[in-house]
Amino acid sequence: MVKRSVGIDVSKAHLDVAVAGEAGSTRYTNDEDGIAKLVAWLRDGDVERVVLEATGGYQRRVLTALLAAEVPAVAVNPRQARDFAKALGKLEKTDEVDARMLALFAERVRPEVRPLVDETTREFQELLARRRQLNEMLVAEKNRFHQATKKVRRSIKSHIDWLKAQLRNTDKDIETGLRNCPAWDVQVQLLESLPGVGRITSMTLLAELPELGTLNRKKIAKLVGVAPLNQDSGKSSGRRSIWGGRATVRAPLYMATLVATRHNPVIRAFYARLLAKGKMKKVALVAAMRKLLIILNAKMRDHLRALPQASSA
Repeated sequence: MVKRSVGIDVSKAHLDVAVAGEAGSTRYTNDEDGIAKLVAWLRDGDVERVVLEATGGYQRRVLTALLAAEVPAVAVNPRQARDFAKALGKLEKTDEVDARMLALFAERVRPEVRPLVDETTREFQELLARRRQLNEMLVAEKNRFHQATKKVRRSIKSHIDWLKAQLRNTDKDIETGLRNCPAWDVQVQLLESLPGVGRITSMTLLAELPELGTLNRKKIAKLVGVAPLNQDSGKSSGRRSIWGGRATVRAPLYMATLVATRHNPVIRAFYARLLAKGKMKKVALVAAMRKLLIILNAKMRDHLRALPQASSA
């Protein structure tokens, strides 16, 4: 029996499902009842891979349900899926067209399926995401405060105080979660032991980059988006640049690298050596990010390798 490749276009209210090589699509509601029906239908068939777009979190519930039911599913970057559709000349955009393009993407590109994250990891992912949202709102309100009139400033100041309180509460929830999960706490402390790497950076790496310690240096750098990609054509050789990857990991890694260039002897020396060779600061900093990530990857790899020995001792 030929295995089917399935695409799901996700919206807040609906899930439009298409199978590669078959006409039309089927619509389910994006709620508990609709997802249960979809999972039952997919489990009855021989499915090779299900591809969804990562659409602002609306895909999380159905993706979790599919993986929990052992249906191979993966959420891909919307830009990647859209570029694929454009390459095929499909410029129109409807829910059905998107679902069919995702099914074709699943069949031809065959993106790697990531394992289902455990409940603890998912909880930390949501707490860290909420922390990022609060910080973004704080920055926006502080920028508005300086341009506002006196009456409006009172409202903004009140909101800033509320956001700061929420941020403190979120940090407390994160610390409580760590105390209740010794396995996570050990790994966070391991990554934190590297000068320049703080608590939030360590937790973000563990939550958003579960592959840390399981891939080689080239693959982990490319996955995060700090590996230089070739821009060559014919006899011309373009400037190498980074592209794609996981932005939620790169942002805290960037901040950690800034600190590491001042306080981590290895990264500081590496960064200074690149600048001495005439590298631009931005290029040198990206290289330092890659270096820091590779060191963290090696530390986690050694930790994971030691676990079986520790458990058998």
